Amino acid sequence: MNLLFYLKKRSNYESGPVAIYLRFTVDGHRAEASAGKTCEPSRWNAQSGRANGTKEDVRVLNAYLDKLQANVQELHHLMTVNEEMVTAEALKNKFIGKVEKSRTLITVFEDHNTKMESLVGQEFEKSTLQRYKTCLMHTVDFMQWQHNVSDIPITKINFAFLNDFEYYLRSVRKCGNNSAIKYIKNLGKIIRICLGNGWLTVDPYLNYKPKQKAVHREALTKEELQKMYKRKFSIDRLCVVRDVFVFCCYTGLAYVDVHKLKRSEMVKGIDGNLWIHTSRQKTDTLSRIPILPVALSIIRSYDKHPQCVAEDTLLPVMSNQKMNAYLKEIADLCGISKLLTFHIARHTFATTVTLNNGVPIESVAKMMGHTSIKTTQIYAKVMDRKISEDMQVLQNKLAVKKRTSKLVVA
Repeated sequence: MNLLFYLKKRSNYESGPVAIYLRFTVDGHRAEASAGKTCEPSRWNAQSGRANGTKEDVRVLNAYLDKLQANVQELHHLMTVNEEMVTAEALKNKFIGKVEKSRTLITVFEDHNTKMESLVGQEFEKSTLQRYKTCLMHTVDFMQWQHNVSDIPITKINFAFLNDFEYYLRSVRKCGNNSAIKYIKNLGKIIRICLGNGWLTVDPYLNYKPKQKAVHREALTKEELQKMYKRKFSIDRLCVVRDVFVFCCYTGLAYVDVHKLKRSEMVKGIDGNLWIHTSRQKTDTLSRIPILPVALSIIRSYDKHPQCVAEDTLLPVMSNQKMNAYLKEIADLCGISKLLTFHIARHTFATTVTLNNGVPIESVAKMMGHTSIKTTQIYAKVMDRKISEDMQVLQNKLAVKKRTSKLVVA
C-alpha cells in the first residue's frame, strides 16, 4: 500500500492555490480523495508530497498532511488485523467515512435484548428475556475465555465459533446437553437478524446440527391421581393446591394459564356442555378444552371463594413457587414417591387422562394449545398398562379367529 499527496489542477486552472489530493495505491490499483487543503504550486515539493518552507503556515499544513497519512496507515492496519479485503477503493471509503462501522456480535445482541425488554408483557415473557440475557452473559464470557476480547465483528461468527461455544458451555459452564443446545439456539436468533440485514452473508448454522436428548417426563398414574384427588387434608392451603393441580391434570393447562383463567373463559361448547376457551400465554394460541366432571366439580367448589370473586378467576391460584413447595408436601402425605412439580399436571393430562384413554393425539394437541403435534409427542408417553391392555385386545381377537377357523375346518 502506497500513499501520495499531490496537487490536482482543474482543467481551466490559470493561477492561485491548488487542491491537495491523496492517492491510495494497493496492488497497482488507485483511488483518490481530497485532503481538504490547498497549496500554491510554487511552494509544493512533488517528490516529498509536502510544501516547502519553514513559515508557520507551511509547518501547520505539513503537520496536517502527516496526521492524515498516519490515519490512513492505522486504517490499513485495522483492516488487515480484521481480515478485511484491502483494496484502494475500500481504503479510500474507510478514509472518507463512506463505509459504516462494522457490526459486532455483542452490540447486535444487546440491541436485540433492549428491544425485547420493551415488549415484555406484549410479545414476550420475562422468562424469555432472562434466557437471552443469560445467553448474552455466556457469550461475553466465552469470548474472554477463548479469544481474550469483549466483542468481535459479526463476520467472525462461523462454524468453528459455534463448536467452540458449545464446548465452552459443556466444559467450563457445566451445562447439560439440552441447556447448551438452547443457548446455541438463542444465539441463532441473533445470527438470523444479521443475515436478514445483510451484515452476514454466510449462515454459520448451515452445517451445524445440534441434537437435543429426549427427556424422561414424569406423569401421575391413574391410581396416583385418584389417590391424590380423594385424599382429605386438614390444612386449607394443601386442599387448594391439590384442587388446582388436579384441575390442571384434567384440563392440561399450564400454571401461567390457570393463574389467569377468568370466569368468562368458561363457555357453552358446540355439544351444549361447558368448555374452556382460553389463549395460551406462552404461544398466544387458542385452547378449547371440554370440562370433564372432576374439573367441573372443582370449579363449582370455589364459586364463592373470596379471591375468585375479587379477581374474577375460576380458581384461587397461589404463586408457582408456593404451589411447587406444597406439592412436595402433598406427595409425601399421599405416598407418591415422584418429585412433583406443577408442570407434571400437564404431562399427566397428555398421558394418563387423554392419550392412554384413546383420545387421538390431534385432539390432545388442540386442547393443549400446541401448534405442532411434534410438541405434543414430547409430552406423550404410553404407559405399560395401556400397552398391556392393547395387546390383550389383540390377543383376544387372534383367539377368536383361531376358534372360528377350527369351526370352519370341522
